[in-house]
Amino acid sequence: MIHFVLLISRQGKVRLTKWYSPYPQKERTKVIRELSGLILPRGPKLCNFVEWRGFKVVYRRYASLYFCMCINQDDNELEILEIIHHYVEILDRYFGSVCELDLIFNFHKAYYILDELLIAGELQESSKKTVARHIAAQDSLVETAKEQASSLSNIIAEATK
Repeated sequence: MIHFVLLISRQGKVRLTKWYSPYPQKERTKVIRELSGLILPRGPKLCNFVEWRGFKVVYRRYASLYFCMCINQDDNELEILEIIHHYVEILDRYFGSVCELDLIFNFHKAYYILDELLIAGELQESSKKTVARHIAAQDSLVETAKEQASSLSNIIAEATK
């Protein structure tokens, strides 16, 4: 089971967090600080698994972002590396070569994509096409809602003249 997902920049700024196990806010801050100090200084030739507090943290660096997932001791690290890569590929497909700024300005989309992949800390959908289809449907619903809100506000503006 995945306990939490963190996306951290090389400077130590948190870009995305998703918690699947209950952690109080104070503990979350402490975890992020601890893991940033543990993972960021590691060299590129070191392995992508770190034992931490009785768990394993699996991470992978893509450009300026570290994608980290905390798992149980007996879970498969290579499977988690694949899940991280799968998530990055879907982000790349959606944003067209995803970068840190895409995640900063469109964090809600990054969360939505993550929610399509993982539910309760377990891989839910392994098909990139299915995830892309769900995201496209979500985007179309948002556009329809914006159009309806715009036309409704035009009707109200006309009626109040």
